[in-house]
Amino acid sequence: MAASQASFDDLAASADYSLIKTLRPDPEADSAGNDHRPRQVTSGHYVPVTPTPIADPQYVTHSQKLFAELGLDDDLARSPQFMQLFSGDLNNLPDPIRPTGWATGYALSIYGTEYDQQCPFRTGNGYGDGRAISVLEVLRQGKRWEMQLKGAGPTPYCRGADGRAVLRSSVREFLAQEHMHALGVPTSRSLSLFVSGSERVDRPWYIDNSTSAEPEVMVSNPVAITTRVAPSFLRVGQLELFARRVRRNAHAEALPELRMIVSHLIEREYANDIDRQQPFTSQVLQLAEVFCDRLTSLVTGWLRVGYCQGNFNSDNCAAGGFTLDYGPFGFCERFDPFYQPWIGGGQHFSFLNQPQAAERNFASFLSALMPLLAHDEQCVAQLKETHQTFATVMEKKLQAMWASKLGLAEYDSPLFMQLLKLMTETPVDFTLFFSELSQLPESVDGIRRSFYRQPEESLYRQWQAWFSDWRQKLQKHTDIDAVSRSMTAVNPRYTWREWFIVPAYEQAQAGDYGLIHDLQKMLTQPYAQQGQAIDDKYYQRQPDKFAERGGVSHYSCSS
Repeated sequence: MAASQASFDDLAASADYSLIKTLRPDPEADSAGNDHRPRQVTSGHYVPVTPTPIADPQYVTHSQKLFAELGLDDDLARSPQFMQLFSGDLNNLPDPIRPTGWATGYALSIYGTEYDQQCPFRTGNGYGDGRAISVLEVLRQGKRWEMQLKGAGPTPYCRGADGRAVLRSSVREFLAQEHMHALGVPTSRSLSLFVSGSERVDRPWYIDNSTSAEPEVMVSNPVAITTRVAPSFLRVGQLELFARRVRRNAHAEALPELRMIVSHLIEREYANDIDRQQPFTSQVLQLAEVFCDRLTSLVTGWLRVGYCQGNFNSDNCAAGGFTLDYGPFGFCERFDPFYQPWIGGGQHFSFLNQPQAAERNFASFLSALMPLLAHDEQCVAQLKETHQTFATVMEKKLQAMWASKLGLAEYDSPLFMQLLKLMTETPVDFTLFFSELSQLPESVDGIRRSFYRQPEESLYRQWQAWFSDWRQKLQKHTDIDAVSRSMTAVNPRYTWREWFIVPAYEQAQAGDYGLIHDLQKMLTQPYAQQGQAIDDKYYQRQPDKFAERGGVSHYSCSS
């Protein structure tokens, strides 16, 4: 890796705005970026918009790991110009940093069904990045990164909201992205987190010790801006928006704009996978195949680590095949196949139903590509064949993943299905169970730590029978220590637990960021043995008092 560079001018010099250079701005937009009120955007790929800086920005944290990947010195995170840019002020920064950012529109499909109702105009032309504004694209260390501010004020897509994010949700998103990266699951990344020392907004939230599904009170919160980073922020919903315009004959440039954004997606996210010298239709078909591979691998990774997206609509599905939009997400603690942290999510987005939700988003993705191939019946048929393979590809990856979590050379359906039954009936802690199992205990008593309650005798006997069956299948391996090592590599020891995230953002609201830093260190080493002191704090089941707690076991939204 190249030596770190502490200079802000060095970061500025690496700016390279491929989206601005390649795609079209909304022709009705204000080129100066003064575009902060809800309105319809009927064409173009993006809207130039200036962020609204937070008042009196204060440093909370940054990602040392991402800084190292970008070749940036950690001291840069507290420098005046860095704080200025990533707290939303683009004025008087060194060239070639642009004085305006950009926001994008997208369409919405919920479980494969197209919707316009969430658009204030009921046309689909007002739905998009309401409080997310990209401000920089850089080429660093041979990679392209787009940097996007979350909570940087209103855009034309704000639907009447204030465009702000509160510290609570910003802490959650910052920590979750870096934890997911450390887990080895593709994700957007966290760069920095700044909070306002004076600006506050009211948001609905839960009273102390609430068991209510819905928040009961309005709470004053400090506003914050977290910067998330990814190769791009192109979404399935973005492609859908342009495809819908083609189907509706919205304007003469609808089809060219769809082709442009798909071509841009290929260049930004799939340049190493797709030969750009082949005909465009062949590129589109290959795009569908590679996205199928990425999306199935992504969701397999989610299930492996116990993650539930909560709201896996097409607008929350990155077209690059990584985790995006940490809003109503959660990590399964007390195992439940239908675990769903968001009260508005429903079973269709619950934990073990995520493969089906992914298939619906994949169908929406293919539907968006279809107008580009409509003139070629053979290409259309190939695209449909790719859709038909999704479930098979998904199932094979899931089976291989569950086998790896159990240390088995191949998937054993009866053994696994019996395990799901026992995990549900006992119940067990998802992460603790597989972590303890990775140590290859001699008897079922070796996994009791993961039990939320000790099973009755009949259920205990079923556990003993399962455990004996599992141990017998492991005896086929000649190197049992290697089995334990392989299981430890896929079964994290530490996981996200909302009940120790809550104190971190509550303390942060009082100006104490120490627990955030502690959690950041722990969550970015999820597979490592971190010592008894860390185990005593974080290698623990959820206390019963949090099982139905509003804002811990469930919540209504991200804010």
